[in-house]
Amino acid sequence: MPFTATVLTMFPEAFPGPLGVSLIGTAQHERGLWKLETVDIRGFSDDRRGFLDDTPAGGGAGAVLKADVVARAVDSLSGPKRPLLYMSARGRPLTQARVKDWATGDGIVVLCGRFEGVDQRVLDARGFEEVSVGDAVLAGGEAAAMVAIEACIRLIPGVLGSGESLSSESFEDGLLEHPQYTRPRTFEGLEIPEVLLSGDHKKVALWRQEQRETTTRERRPDLWSAHLANLQAKSAKARGD
Repeated sequence: MPFTATVLTMFPEAFPGPLGVSLIGTAQHERGLWKLETVDIRGFSDDRRGFLDDTPAGGGAGAVLKADVVARAVDSLSGPKRPLLYMSARGRPLTQARVKDWATGDGIVVLCGRFEGVDQRVLDARGFEEVSVGDAVLAGGEAAAMVAIEACIRLIPGVLGSGESLSSESFEDGLLEHPQYTRPRTFEGLEIPEVLLSGDHKKVALWRQEQRETTTRERRPDLWSAHLANLQAKSAKARGD
């Protein structure tokens, strides 16, 4: 059975969106390397008016998706057990390490919140992992769900054309990716770095590594600190400390 991404959402019409184009879409529609399912949680309301939400306990603005409605939607799913993800600004950050772990399994189930969020009890009772795609608040979880799904799909063998492109990209070894260039050689007075035109693969590799280190140090000091700590740990292990 191919990797299956199941999305629990109030707006199934939002999908596949970007997931239906380019290599990701081709891998699904033409090659069958992964599968996308949407579940409309509005169909699981037992309210005759179809309400899915209610006012927050303790007061406050907005509304909260009800635990019983979400639970029925989750419990309607069949097949192998998969990680349950709830897209939330307060969740643990989406990282390449987590994505690689999910991508090796049978798939993921992604819950898209709306309004003020989802009743915490159903998240706890069903074992959802709360996942954040960044320090910003969205109107709903659909866009964030697409990010998480695409990050997984592109790691499935055969989806992308070159395995080398995966091994050299950002986060694979704790560093951000180096800058990229292509023809024309001159663009608005700006030149491609001469080293990339030298034909000297060792110099090119050294330049790219230096660029990765500089970019990471300047833009993501948190990653740079972790990278240095990892290098120190490896050095200590090699010395037998």
